[in-house]
Amino acid sequence: MGLDQYAYAVTGRYIDENGNVDWEDKTEIGYWRKHPNLQGYMERLWRDRGNEGDFNCVVVELSDEDLQDLEVAVKDGAMPETQGFFFGTNADEHYFDHDLEFIDTARNQIHNGYEIIYTSWW
Repeated sequence: MGLDQYAYAVTGRYIDENGNVDWEDKTEIGYWRKHPNLQGYMERLWRDRGNEGDFNCVVVELSDEDLQDLEVAVKDGAMPETQGFFFGTNADEHYFDHDLEFIDTARNQIHNGYEIIYTSWW
């Protein structure tokens, strides 16, 4: 068990027969295993948008501006220190290059007409 985090480039949003949001095209563009500070960053973004409750198995949409802010936080070492039972320890240094590669890929996908989403499960 542990924190698994994913980012996808998506298009064709629709509501399935169970009332859940899904996408016609969904391509994984990022995966992290136990990157707690990224989880904290995304949770803060999600809560800043007025959401409440457990931040587990929810979707956070990321704009170009969100990616720019994330890039600054990664480069400045300003990710929020985040802890959780299944989260592991600070992995900012371990994922530094991977985070920047994800941001670059996500920006390219946005410019190609895709939306970017982040989700996690723990």
